[in-house]
Amino acid sequence: MIIVLYPISGSIPMRISRMRLSHKIVLVTLLTTIFVGFMVLRTPSLTADAGASPEDKAREDLSRVEYPSLKNIKWHPHFIEPHQSLESLFGADWTLVARFNRVDRRHVYPGMTIKVPDNMADIRTYTPLPRFYQPAARHEKYILVDITEQWLGAYEHGKLVFSVPAATGKETTETPTGMFSITTRDRHHTSSLYKTANDEEQYPMDNALRFHIGADNVSYWLHARDLPGRPASHGCIGLYDEEMQKRVFDTPQNPVLKDSQKLYKWAAGENEYEDDSGGAEELEDGPMVEVRGSLPRYLDRPPSYKP
Repeated sequence: MIIVLYPISGSIPMRISRMRLSHKIVLVTLLTTIFVGFMVLRTPSLTADAGASPEDKAREDLSRVEYPSLKNIKWHPHFIEPHQSLESLFGADWTLVARFNRVDRRHVYPGMTIKVPDNMADIRTYTPLPRFYQPAARHEKYILVDITEQWLGAYEHGKLVFSVPAATGKETTETPTGMFSITTRDRHHTSSLYKTANDEEQYPMDNALRFHIGADNVSYWLHARDLPGRPASHGCIGLYDEEMQKRVFDTPQNPVLKDSQKLYKWAAGENEYEDDSGGAEELEDGPMVEVRGSLPRYLDRPPSYKP
């Protein structure tokens, strides 16, 4: 189509020709091809190796949780892929890797990243706590909790008899620090404040040992709980107990890690006190509990991140 324009001055008319439809199609196709090609070159391939987001708002990358005791141990991040589990990846050594990451099997799932030692032998006897602790030397039993390392140690006259991972209070609900003592045991304790994720029942706190009551009358306990690989509680100190997890969450099918039971028996079991009713009972001269340190740093970028 040709459009004729007549200028106001009355000069010679100007003609404007519109582009043919076929030419338009060619031009649009060319521009689309150039744009798509540019995006392919600047966008990572969909088949590239998966990894946690550099922002990682959910904190699913445990390689970013910094523990001072790991500075002399060589390790690398491993991204958990579909159908992978601690057992399938590490066989009988899965418990070593779980403890190394302070994480339970229920919280290892595709899409997260864990720390894996370059040499498994480096973590067979791993503990971030001292083998002998002088402040505990004059105590028959003494519990040391290091918040920075997310770890608990049980001492007898200063000698470390066992040590295990722990999950302490998260930011804004930190575990109180200082010197305390075990005053109450309650093998079948449940939380009066919090419920399970499905909101069906009060959160279980099996093998509970109370060590402090705050000014607001809130009690702080050592007890069985989930371990997600980082500080996560409302102030209590949680230990592995897969039997509790199987009862409440129906996983894992074969419980192995039972640290809360071990600590409970050692600190307040029937070998130390009278018959355990399973309910709340006050204790005389319970073990000392020292809670020290501050929350571990969560790095802005994982160690393997390359901008």
